[in-house]
Amino acid sequence: MKKLFTILLAVILSVIIGFTFTACPEEDEIETPSTPQPFNDITAAQLIANIKIGLNLGNTLDAHDNNEGWAKGYTISQMETMWGEAIVTKANITALKNAGFNGIRIPVTWYKVADSNYKIRADWMARVVEVVNYAVDNDMYILLNTHHDENIFKFTNAGKTESIKAFKIIWEQIADTFKNYDEKLIFEALNEPRTIGAGHEWSGGNAEERANLNEHYRVFVETVRASGGNNEKRILMVNTYAASAEQSAIGGLTIPADSANTKNKIIVSIHSYAPFGFAHQYGTPDAVNTWSAGNPQDTFAITDPIDRAYSTFVINGIPVIIGEFGTRSEKPEAMRAAWAEFYVSYAKSKGIPCFIWNTAEGFSFFNRTNNTFNSKTVLDAFMRGLSGI
Repeated sequence: MKKLFTILLAVILSVIIGFTFTACPEEDEIETPSTPQPFNDITAAQLIANIKIGLNLGNTLDAHDNNEGWAKGYTISQMETMWGEAIVTKANITALKNAGFNGIRIPVTWYKVADSNYKIRADWMARVVEVVNYAVDNDMYILLNTHHDENIFKFTNAGKTESIKAFKIIWEQIADTFKNYDEKLIFEALNEPRTIGAGHEWSGGNAEERANLNEHYRVFVETVRASGGNNEKRILMVNTYAASAEQSAIGGLTIPADSANTKNKIIVSIHSYAPFGFAHQYGTPDAVNTWSAGNPQDTFAITDPIDRAYSTFVINGIPVIIGEFGTRSEKPEAMRAAWAEFYVSYAKSKGIPCFIWNTAEGFSFFNRTNNTFNSKTVLDAFMRGLSGI
């Protein structure tokens, strides 16, 4: 009662003095399972065989301003809406589940809410838990990652020591918070790990950076496995350099050792906006507005990276997820639909589930403000591709 009175008083005072009040959960209010949930101890390949298609909550919990929200005192809602996206609701996830999606990727940027010792704000962690629980309540497969944390995660020799320290501390907190969830919660170590601004940023990195990235993944696996609960058996995901499907990035990834398990618990993630000019670019000289399943160049741009990941990892027992793909919503609807059906159908034939990148603008496929799809034609095409109809 005393706490309720305090919150009500704060709301009243905020109205009187003209400030916006945001009630933030206390650390002990984080609603996570108190004991380990029943856990299906299966391989990574067995788990992703059950994932149909997923969607990213893009530009939301990952939004940042290249500064520290901790120092600026941003509220949770201010950070979540910083890039113009709507607050995530349980109704969003329910609408996706009802439409045929059973996967959700939750990109989260952590440095913005970490102090100088990399301690994460309790109210931010509580909000991440809340969003994860929306997906849990809808029986979704969940990818939870570190996203846009290049301010503290570095892959050069000069930055490696402090980066690994930060990486370990951040993942200790995430792993401890979510240690009791069941196997449908997957930890994704990074997002598109790279050196921003480097000439090789999107072309696979260099040998030094790839080696240091692999060292981060060793620490990631060891940290999660040591955190208790269900994390000894949890399935984990690692990304190629910049999540690239270039051969140098795929060939340079070392699957981390996992001594806690005799069965493989590691997934590899790549991102593939292909063909790039059609899928990703708009209003630039390299933007392309056409795509056709009858054009071998158009289809090869999709099949080539998928084939490369398949031949390197999947046939060797290491499953792959395409963590991001999508098309700009400005492109012709009929062509986007043809692209969507072909893309997910081909990926499915190789055992690779895909997660659509979704934002309010640009990659606007699902509208979170009213829980509708901006193109039923494209939605139906995705589902046809998955069903083979």
